Amino acid sequence: MSEGRQTAFLRKLEDAAGVTCLDVHADADHHRSVLTLAGDDAEVEGAARRLTEAAVAGLDLTGHSGAHPRRGIVDVVPFVHVEPGPDGRLVDAPIGPAAAARDRFAAWAADALALPCFLYGPVGDDPGATLPQLRREAWVSRSPDTGPAHPHPTAGAACVGARPVLVAYNLWLAQPDVALARRVAAEVRAPGLRTLGLAVGDRVQVSCNLIEPWRVGPGAAFDAVADRVAVAGAELVGLLPLAVLEAEPASRWEALGIGPDRTIEARLEEAGLDGGRSARTGR
Repeated sequence: MSEGRQTAFLRKLEDAAGVTCLDVHADADHHRSVLTLAGDDAEVEGAARRLTEAAVAGLDLTGHSGAHPRRGIVDVVPFVHVEPGPDGRLVDAPIGPAAAARDRFAAWAADALALPCFLYGPVGDDPGATLPQLRREAWVSRSPDTGPAHPHPTAGAACVGARPVLVAYNLWLAQPDVALARRVAAEVRAPGLRTLGLAVGDRVQVSCNLIEPWRVGPGAAFDAVADRVAVAGAELVGLLPLAVLEAEPASRWEALGIGPDRTIEARLEEAGLDGGRSARTGR
């Protein structure tokens, strides 16, 4: 969500999502918020539509400025299907239900809000576009998959996806040198780890997307950056699965900026949404 400064309005969006909203992470310098929703199909899709409708009605991208790249007010809407594994911890599940939810949401947004949507993730047997591709190609060499062929006048466009679990993770550098952050981001970027070097206020960060967090977790991302430059702190954006947390030694949790209270399972149980036994999430 391309809004990170209006606390009262963000509360309105959280209220629109209702019990499905497990977490809100807002940042004024990024001018961006991440809302993590979870529940069954109907609950999550309904909540995503309500908060999108409220955001499009109440926010205006034309005067927006922030550190994070964006295509719209409701910038990225990913659908993720997870289920409990043999040990009860959440794991990635077949992506088909998430792709179906993505397609329903994009069709609704185009019809109800005249909001153009670019789709990422699999479409049938085609692996489809990635989010970085949409960042580069939308309105340049790629037209929207649904909705008008031009941006919404105040809301821009939405990138709507179906994907496996992703962990968003920021590493703040001790040295406020954005050129250094960009160089380090390029050096550590790898399959399973997407990175950007960003200036955020008077600080800089290597912003990480752990796209295979079961294999490349927070510890691996932290160490890859710390091997090259001093890291002043780590920040989890949103939530992570319990299995990803427990793959890291508990002695490192505090330094890595993670903990049991930041797991999807813990928040599902707190919200009374079946104790984390199964969920469709959107973040």
